[in-house]
Amino acid sequence: MAHPRLQELTSKLKSDDNCDRLLALVALRNLPTTEAFPLIKLMLFDDSLPVRSMAIRSLASHPSAESVSLLIQLLDDPNYEIRAGAAGALGYVGDQNIVQALSRVFLEDTEWLVCFSAAVSLGNLKDPSAYAVLLHALEHSEVIVQQAAIAALGEIKAFDALETLLPFVQSEDWMVRQYLATALGNLPSPQSISALKYLAKDDHPHVASAATIALELIHES
Repeated sequence: MAHPRLQELTSKLKSDDNCDRLLALVALRNLPTTEAFPLIKLMLFDDSLPVRSMAIRSLASHPSAESVSLLIQLLDDPNYEIRAGAAGALGYVGDQNIVQALSRVFLEDTEWLVCFSAAVSLGNLKDPSAYAVLLHALEHSEVIVQQAAIAALGEIKAFDALETLLPFVQSEDWMVRQYLATALGNLPSPQSISALKYLAKDDHPHVASAATIALELIHES
């Protein structure tokens, strides 16, 4: 038996009002994949950029081989916002081909937002094979991409990156230092504990707080 809202949501997806289509896509996240996926798939090619972006996010709620394949294809979309959305969505679906696809788009794409989304997703996937590209990401010209790479290296437990990460304790960007503190909490070692004790005395309260929490987590583990 079809979901009781399926007909209503199908009608809203055909509406000329972008808001109707957006709300329908949000609701489709809660429907069974067999019913929701074909409708979401159609909206990936909508004329409205916000609708396409929402369809990508809704697609991540219904992971399957086909949804992964579609998201990987969208990494080559002409619109950088769509590429960034697809890269971000891939961090929530598990598949052996994703790390390779995200690594490629990070190294080839020239838009920082796409690179940022790819780095965040590589961290979310917690796959150690992302190590090389995330280490490379630390050299990106955009600080926000560096922040994502630092966080991701912590997520994948990249102990080999400690020597490269530690100099960031002197970063002028307080958010870099905050992300570093959190990452070091995932990489317990005498070096990281020493760095965290230093960051716990940081002038910025967010950095000091993150370092204190990281130290507590290390001591509890």
